[in-house]
Amino acid sequence: MNVFEWSAAAVLVLLGIRSLVHWLGRPLLSDSRRDRVLYALFVVSRAGLWFALAGLFLLYGLIDAKGRAFIDLANELRWYFFVLAIPAAGQFVTGFLLGRRRHDAADGPDVGA
Repeated sequence: MNVFEWSAAAVLVLLGIRSLVHWLGRPLLSDSRRDRVLYALFVVSRAGLWFALAGLFLLYGLIDAKGRAFIDLANELRWYFFVLAIPAAGQFVTGFLLGRRRHDAADGPDVGA
């Protein structure tokens, strides 16, 4: 395994841990169960994306081939991009729903629409 892949994976794991600590330390102003579940999914998705990126570097680092052989072996790891897409989509959707929820609540009741 190359030193670059080890270093990149280590940095990404540390960023994932930092993300967990940072987002779990922020207070949630809503008492709604829905908001708490959405926030938990947001935090897990956000940190999970860092960990998934670290896994990608580790998987590519485990390939010992060079040149065209590396490309052929790395091509078998195409499925891993779905692993990256799941937390990215989860973060996007939960962030959108949390932002929309807070925005809707701040508007107040609909009067005369």
